[in-house]
Amino acid sequence: MFDKILRFSEQTIETVWRKGRTAPGHSPDLYRQDICGATIKRSEYGNRNSDYGWEIDHINPNGSDDLSNLRPLQWENNVAKNDKRDGEWTCATTI
Repeated sequence: MFDKILRFSEQTIETVWRKGRTAPGHSPDLYRQDICGATIKRSEYGNRNSDYGWEIDHINPNGSDDLSNLRPLQWENNVAKNDKRDGEWTCATTI
């Protein structure tokens, strides 16, 4: 999985980051929320040792790396999703 994380450019990472929902009471440049409501931190991209770590999820797992198919997802939620489509998995955390 970590190899997949490294393949995205900083520009793509930033664009996907901005797709996250703003986290109430937090700077949107530092914190966002994924589709499960889990809070993620910009600086924790790729960090599976952090509750705020996040990864880039492919909405359609068999789809492309096109920005329309990418979104930020807290790392535990991304692991739970694996190669499933929306509606076929349950959020692992909503912290």
